[in-house]
Amino acid sequence: MSKEHAYLNILDAMAKIQWNVAMMLEAKALEAEKVRNWSLNHLHAHSFSDHETQLEKPLGVHDEMVEVIEGLTKMENGLCSNLRAILSSGDSGGEDSGGFGDLFGGGSGFEDDEK
Repeated sequence: MSKEHAYLNILDAMAKIQWNVAMMLEAKALEAEKVRNWSLNHLHAHSFSDHETQLEKPLGVHDEMVEVIEGLTKMENGLCSNLRAILSSGDSGGEDSGGFGDLFGGGSGFEDDEK
């Protein structure tokens, strides 16, 4: 397998990971919508024994949401650094390659460019 083919396989795998992350986020959004609807219909001021517990429950939900967002941010930063390392590994491409090294060859890919 050539280096270029391996890079394209890696990029394809990263695209699939991003698609799966998008599917997970969509599922999380649906779950959050269900929780929101349930909360609006079932949680009222008289549902809690005191004001402190009334504040604790929503703060707990928000903490969980922040943890999910932080986890996704860390994962995306990791994927970004891996992709940046792959794309910048071909330093011979220079500015003309847009950071892709010599992954896509020196020209635009058209045979007529040489004429």
